[in-house]
Order: sequence, then C-alpha cells, then structure tokens
Amino acid sequence: MRRLLQLLRGLGPVLGLAVGGLSAAELPAPAAEPAVVAGPFTRDQFVAALTRDLAGHFNLEGDLQLELARAWAPPARVAAAWSVLVLEYPAMPSAAMLVRCRLDADQAPVAEATFVLRAALWRDAWVARQPLTVGAAFDPALLEIRRVDLFREREVVPAAVGDRSYVFTRAVGQGRLLTWRDLSRRPLVRKGQLVEVSAIDGLLHITMKALALENGAQGDTVTLRNPESHKDFSALVIDENHVQVRF
Repeated sequence: MRRLLQLLRGLGPVLGLAVGGLSAAELPAPAAEPAVVAGPFTRDQFVAALTRDLAGHFNLEGDLQLELARAWAPPARVAAAWSVLVLEYPAMPSAAMLVRCRLDADQAPVAEATFVLRAALWRDAWVARQPLTVGAAFDPALLEIRRVDLFREREVVPAAVGDRSYVFTRAVGQGRLLTWRDLSRRPLVRKGQLVEVSAIDGLLHITMKALALENGAQGDTVTLRNPESHKDFSALVIDENHVQVRF
C-alpha cells in the first residue's frame, strides 16, 4: 500500500490523479520506520535472556528468578542486537549454578565467560490446613496453598499435583508443607486378594482370577500367581482389583 501511494504521489502532478478524494499532493506521507538504536548490553537484558534459556533447557515449571553473584561487567561496545548462547549448562538446576556463556553483538561473538548464579524457582505448594492422619485420602479441602522456592524445598508437593488416588502414609501436622514422603498412591490391588485378570492378544480377550503377591497402585506392574498352575506372572494395574496382561 505504501509503495502504491508513493507511485501515485509521483505520478499525480503529471496525470492529475486523485486518490480517495485527495490529490497526489495531499496524500499523507508514509510513516517513518523506527530507528534501531545501538546500545550496551545491560545486566537486566542478560539476566532475562539467561532466565528464558535455562527455563526452556530444563523444562522448568514455575517462576525462575536469577541473580548474578558477582558485579555485572558489560562488554565494552554497543550493538543493535544482543544475544546469549549457553556453552555449558549445569548438570541440574539448583539454588547455585555455574553457567558458561558467549555474548554476541549483532551476530558477532564479543565475550565468553563463566557466570555464578543464585537461583530460585517459585511455585505454589500444598500446606496442611489441619492435622492429617495416616491412611486418609488426599483432599484439597484439607489443604491450602503457599508460594515456596522449589530449589530449597525440593521434596514439597506442587499444588498442581494431587487427587484422590493418593493417601497419606504418615501423619502431617497443621501448617506443615506436604512432601512426597507423606503420600503414596492408594493401592487398587492388595497382597493376598484374588483379582480379575484380563489377557489381551489381538482380538482374543480372556479373563481369569489370580492371587496378588504384592500391593499395586494404578499404573504399577505387580506379580500374581495362577491358582491352578501355581505359575507367577506380571500384569498392569488398571482399576480396583483389576489387572491386565498384554502379549
């Protein structure tokens, strides 16, 4: 459209053209392109770029916050476009990390260094609203949410996790953060019980009874015994007292 307006404006005085009720001389001038201003690479720009990179590399859920442990010394030049390339990642994300990076200015390498980082990963976690007893079913109504740093509270259960398939394996005091040691999957298959076994082989579907030799939650693989042949086999827990064998 801009090129068309420029063309008509150039031909207007010659051809006497008018567009949209305006003469060529009255056509508005095209908007100027915003100028790209070169500048130094600031600390905030570097931390923001590094935060995005680390969060994506480790697939982190939550609000990752980074701080430089040492004073920021920007490269001694200016550029219109800065970028950060991580050359060496830590083995795992933690509250203190070493990250080796290369800084590029207008797509040209200008600096390479190892940076010491202090980090926090903020996320909502479960807290007991009241005392919880062993064997009680997981119930969000008995809990409340608190924002915690998962790098310092690694065992806590995020508030995005939890349903009635979990039960409490130990008592939890009021006001205490819920950890994975406090929970386990509710067993759908229990040792010593007869359970229904579905055996599927293509279009063939057979059902039988078998004795469970161990407890199992949904998705667990458990060992069972055929009460007639006394042979042991493994099957996948799919429901209450129901397992499945696939060939």
